[in-house]
Parts: sequence; C-alpha cells; structure tokens
Amino acid sequence: MPKRHKALNDIDAPYLQSLMRLMETQSKTTLANWCISYAERYILPVYEKASPEDPRPMLALELARDWLAGRVKLPRVKRAILEVHAAARESEANPAAQAAARAIGQSASTVHSARHSIGLALYGALAVAYDRLGADADWSSLSNVAEAEVGKMEAALRTIAVENESNPATLKWSR
Repeated sequence: MPKRHKALNDIDAPYLQSLMRLMETQSKTTLANWCISYAERYILPVYEKASPEDPRPMLALELARDWLAGRVKLPRVKRAILEVHAAARESEANPAAQAAARAIGQSASTVHSARHSIGLALYGALAVAYDRLGADADWSSLSNVAEAEVGKMEAALRTIAVENESNPATLKWSR
C-alpha cells in the first residue's frame, strides 16, 4: 500500500505558488468568501459521501458565512471549526473524508486568519484526488489530479478577485 499523504507538501510547486501569489493580492474577506464557497460546492460533497449524517462541516461553513455577515460572534465559529477538526481525526480510515474535513476547517478558519486560506488547496485538492482515484492510488497520479484541482481553485478565485485591492491580506507563508 502506498504512503497516504494528509496534505499536499510541495509548497514550492509552481501551481501552488501561482495560487499563493494571487491570494496575496486579495483581502481577508475575499479569501474567506472564496474558501467557503469553494468548500461548500466541491469539498463538502467529498466529506458527505463518507459521512452523510454528520452536520459539523456544513455547520462550520454556515457559521463562518454568518460571521462575515455579522450575524454571529467569532467564538461560536471557532467552536464549530474545532468540531470539524474532530471530524477529521475521526475519519482516519478514509483519507478523502479526512482531507475534506481538514480543508473545510481551514476554509472556515479563514474568517479569523487569512493565512488559513491555503488549507483549502493543501487539503482540499488532495481530498478531491483521493475521492476520484482512491486511497491506494500512487502519489504521482494523486498529485496530477490535485494540481488540476488547485488550478480550478485559482480560476474560481480569479472570478471574484478584486483588481487593485486596497486592503490585501498580509500573508506570511511558513515552510
């Protein structure tokens, strides 16, 4: 059985660097809206395929959106995010579901720190790859699917990106 990766790990990969450069030009609000919307549309279904009765990931995304709209306080969102991380730990046997839960948790976390937005790509693209190819697929094949998914993520961000954003998020990428 091949080694199972929990996230994409080559932060210097050109496709990740391209996304990161675009992210650096956008505000925290734009990044949060992008992450939440993308996770709802493409990543949540991966998790729900494995755990259709578990409302925690959807609730975290809904509460993050509610926080952006000023309807809930941040501590409530943070508690929901912690529950999604618990769902990820509980999904150890299913790499697609686990990576999806992590991506959703990171996406929701973008409301309090824009730096979490990269988690959508690092975990979410791998969730899609595992879902499409299976947990036992070789890393090269998984990487190819993940790279294509990151490309879709970047295209989605470009559609909502604010040109000449006056208040871009300060993103310090650690390696």
